This record gives sequence, C-alpha cells and structure tokens, in this order.
Amino acid sequence: MGFDNPELITEIVNTTTYQELSPQIKVAIFLGGLAFISSMLVTMTAFTRIVIVLSFVRRALSTQEIPPTQVIIGLSLFLTMFVMAPTFSAIEEDAVRPYLREEISSAEAVHHGTAALKSFMISQTRKQDIMLLLELGEMGPITSPESISMHVLIPAFIISELKTSFIMGFCIYLPFVLIDLVISVILMALGMMMMPPVVISTPCKLLLFILVDGWNLIIRALSLSFG
Repeated sequence: MGFDNPELITEIVNTTTYQELSPQIKVAIFLGGLAFISSMLVTMTAFTRIVIVLSFVRRALSTQEIPPTQVIIGLSLFLTMFVMAPTFSAIEEDAVRPYLREEISSAEAVHHGTAALKSFMISQTRKQDIMLLLELGEMGPITSPESISMHVLIPAFIISELKTSFIMGFCIYLPFVLIDLVISVILMALGMMMMPPVVISTPCKLLLFILVDGWNLIIRALSLSFG
C-alpha cells in the first residue's frame, strides 16, 4: 500500500488537514501509521540499544534461551518506555494535546512531535556518524543540529546505538569469558579434558551474576547510558 511510506504520509499531512480527508484516506493513513510504528520503535527510540545489551547478557551467561526471547523483548519494550518517558511527554504536551484541542493544525503537530524526537536522537548520536552520512550523501555542512534531516539522522542514530550497545556488550562479556578461561585451565590441570567447561562455568557465572545483583546493575547502566 502506498501509505506505508512515511514520507508520503507526511506530504499529505503538510498539504491538507487530516479533517478534510475522506474516511477511506483516513483509514489508509491510520493503517500505514500502524505499520510504521514498529519501525519507529526499533530505529528512533532506545529499544535497539536495550534489546542488544540484554541479548549480550543472556549469551554471556551461557543460559541458552533463559530468559526467553519474549521476556527479553518485553523488558526491552517497557524499559524503552521508561527511558523515553520525557520525550513522549514532550510530544504529548507540544503536539498531541494541542492538536486534539484543535489549537494547531496536523502539519504543526507533526512538526512539534518530530522536533521532540529529533532532540532525543541528536543527544544520543555521535558527531562522526552524522558526518559520515553527510559525506556519503554529498551534503553541505549543517548550520545547527536542528537542521539535520531525518533521513540523515535516523541511520546515524542507528549506527551510534549499535556501536554503544556493542561496547556495553563487550564490557559485560569480558568477566564471563575470564570465568570460562579459568575453568578450562582448572579442568585441564585436573586431567578432565573430556568434560565440557560450560558444565562447570555456567553455574559459576550464575552465582557471580546473582551475588553482584546483575540485573540491577545492567538496568541501572542502561538507564544511565541515555543521560
């Protein structure tokens, strides 16, 4: 469907008001917007960093599918809502409520909502990632952060989130790799080379994770990383 394209939806909003559209067009825009929400959740919020770091935790613990994928995604979703709460509140205050009170047009509501989301994304995006996209697109220098186009900011934001999440994942992985190494050396010294080290190292990893209150530390680190 053509209305799955967010740029087309924005163009329609900018050229006419939502109230003036026919019911069929309103339904098409609504369905297209729902299809776009999942992409926005992954690419324009804190979800990517959170879900990757939590996945690293599960892999580092060598617990296979524990916690289950549904739990990881659910925790990532609600933690994203917690981290993004100030941004969502700004969007509601500056765009949604004035639009529902018919104080601003739909185009102005989209502009105000995008500005709040763009502010969050800029604060989490590295300058070199933005410069990379500007260079690849052969675009001139930007005059201010607010002038960055969304088609440049979104991929730059995703690259920055991937880099940050992998750095955090490495820091999480390192102590558990050391445990695997120590267990392997001990088993070799005892002549138990046929026993898989993971059989011994997994309980040791879980014990360490519990003793240091690992989930508390991980959630705290993730939340503060967006500060």
